[in-house]
Amino acid sequence: MEFQDVVRRRRMVRRYTPEPVAESSLSRILDNAVRAPSAGFSQGWSFVVLDTPEDVARYWAVFAGDSEPPTQPAGDDRWLAGMRTAPVLVIPCSSKAAYLARYAEPDKGWEDRAEARWPMPFWHMDTAMAVQNMLLTVVDEGLGACYFGIPPSSDVAVREAFGIPAEWDPVGVVSIGHPDLQGPSAQGSPARRTRKARGEVVHRGRW
Repeated sequence: MEFQDVVRRRRMVRRYTPEPVAESSLSRILDNAVRAPSAGFSQGWSFVVLDTPEDVARYWAVFAGDSEPPTQPAGDDRWLAGMRTAPVLVIPCSSKAAYLARYAEPDKGWEDRAEARWPMPFWHMDTAMAVQNMLLTVVDEGLGACYFGIPPSSDVAVREAFGIPAEWDPVGVVSIGHPDLQGPSAQGSPARRTRKARGEVVHRGRW
């Protein structure tokens, strides 16, 4: 698929068919995730892959305490029902400790490992770029995906359920599968809002 087509076709998919995701596709998605850039080549990301019905069910059992995401109208459970159909969930995690340690190495020299030296949390930003690589590769594989957050109330339970170490932070979940284009699905924000024109968001020379 042409790159421009991949970018234009990328959207958040909220319902999937029962068809499994091929291991070759999943491998390519993850291979491309780790090709994302990272500050100092720190590579402070890790990915918890849930690709069996049992593991996917374990995630939703942990998530069950929240009936809907905060962005959905009260009582609208279509989002959750649709997301539960995904055959694969990937939990990307970032590590601040990996970046602080990397920049304390001789070629960087920030021996005090002070977080204040960082203008932005690059550990989260770099992991987000890895997620974007995943989302684009999903489209190129003829699949669908959706990135969504983990409610703060579920953070500890998710960590415990999947053995995520304390120095790693889950930054959300990516659902992956074959889009169900026929079944009912909650409409995302793009169905209610128009995309901003480039002229509204691009500022040349100054704001």
